[in-house]
Amino acid sequence: MTATTDRRQASIATPFSNSLTAGKLPKFAPLTILAGSLIVSGVIFLLLQQSTTDKSYNVPGAVVLGAALYAVTVYVSSLMVEGRRKAKDRLLTTLVTAAFVVALLPLVSVAITVISAGAARFDIEFFSLSMRNVVGEGGGALHAITGTLLITLATSVISIPIGILTAIYLVEYGRGKLSQGITFLVDVMTGIPSIVAGLFAFALLAIFFGPGVRLGIGGAIALSLLMIPVVVRSSEEMLKLVPNELREASYALGVPKWLTILKIVLPTSIAGIITGVTLAVARVIGETAPLLIIAGFTQSMNYNLFDGPMMTLPVFVYTQYANQGTDGAAYVDRAWTGALVLILIVMALNLIARLIAKIFAPKFGR
Repeated sequence: MTATTDRRQASIATPFSNSLTAGKLPKFAPLTILAGSLIVSGVIFLLLQQSTTDKSYNVPGAVVLGAALYAVTVYVSSLMVEGRRKAKDRLLTTLVTAAFVVALLPLVSVAITVISAGAARFDIEFFSLSMRNVVGEGGGALHAITGTLLITLATSVISIPIGILTAIYLVEYGRGKLSQGITFLVDVMTGIPSIVAGLFAFALLAIFFGPGVRLGIGGAIALSLLMIPVVVRSSEEMLKLVPNELREASYALGVPKWLTILKIVLPTSIAGIITGVTLAVARVIGETAPLLIIAGFTQSMNYNLFDGPMMTLPVFVYTQYANQGTDGAAYVDRAWTGALVLILIVMALNLIARLIAKIFAPKFGR
């Protein structure tokens, strides 16, 4: 009873201390400073608007000035109350947050622009018709969507086995000059321009089919040159993350090396490999230059990769925007909708890859 009374008397005798006297800014201080900085910046630009001939309000300028005022104000306030160390921490936090917002702005801007402009032709007709005999309004991109899916599927069939097997060789078997040479060539292929891949595929198929060849499989070959290095590099890094203890435990049990790779190494790293493959597909699905050279373009449906030119979504977007007919608005609308569909396809591939990676990821129990 006496101890409880003493604690109560001590709490009553202790004076009330706020955040400022405790050497710390209140929790609401950053938001208050930010709001005040934006208001001051807005008033400044409002006065500038009234004093100039241009009556348009500069919203980006007001936001940038408000952010600068906030950074200076929060640093000075923290320096006076919390000390130099905490002030530097708040300033760096502000700069990092500002950098993140600046990096995010282009992505948000592109997404909003593509969705708003592409919604005009996002209808059943766009997904059920081709551009055969269409010179104005109407038509669709079914032939381009089909061509993109077929060429991307063929590219994946070519690139994924080659890339994963190459990565397995480099990590598990590769030693000496051969391994170094393969690594060097993969690095070189990673940086080649996409149009060079298209020229290579064109030159290769011209040997067998003659000059002027335009085939969908040629587009798959060209895109494979761009996709294989990405698959090799991503798969190689994932395989290196597998602990050597797992391999050694398998070898100690008498399991041969090829079976250890198949049953231990690959299942452990499969989630990361699938993610890398998805990034590689997203890397090549939007390429235009190599497909213009070797796959060509057509206004009709073509389901055969080995017979005639084949339209793809990137080429469809390019031709619709570059070769506008009498009704230019209809061509531009189809181009924006084609870009929106391409983005949605890439998003769907990422979601599917995440689902597959979650399903096949190794389950660790306690």
